[in-house]
Amino acid sequence: MASDELPVAAAAAEEEDLVEILDEGSGRLDIARYVGHVRDLAAGAIATFEGTTRDSFEGRRVVELRYEAYGAMARRRLAAILREARAAHSLRRLAVAHRLGTVPAGEASVFVAASAVHRADAMEACRYVIDEVKASVPIWKKEVYDDGEVWKENREFLDRTTTDGATASSPAPATRPAKGGGCCGSKVRVNES
Repeated sequence: MASDELPVAAAAAEEEDLVEILDEGSGRLDIARYVGHVRDLAAGAIATFEGTTRDSFEGRRVVELRYEAYGAMARRRLAAILREARAAHSLRRLAVAHRLGTVPAGEASVFVAASAVHRADAMEACRYVIDEVKASVPIWKKEVYDDGEVWKENREFLDRTTTDGATASSPAPATRPAKGGGCCGSKVRVNES
């Protein structure tokens, strides 16, 4: 392929990436659809990550999670994360999906799929995408227990920022493009009473 064809090929691959945010009431994530989307005859590997609602946290029974988002910004940030993953890894196809609203214990709230010629690229890209989703996408999570509820902070966001919103001093991993503290600036830390 000629060097002037590379940007065209990258743009075509990007257009094939699937970014989906399911509004409340849309039902469960269609995991088979996302895996099918990234399936490619040239890919020797498909890596996936499925984030599910666990039934307990620190000795408390979790009933459900509730997600809210700034939808337009979240979609733009998800698309940017997939572009970043493509820039760092040799990938065939990508998909990322996140549910909003109530997600009961045992159900998936987020799913990532990546295909590549070789497994290392698919696995590393999948990890990068989910870490960036947790660190920089404006989606917020409330954990509902049988005895109360609390808005949860993502460790990945807190690891990237200090309490005043400045970029954390720890260096980014080699597979992660260098950049600032994410799309959202500072977030308010919620302390449980």
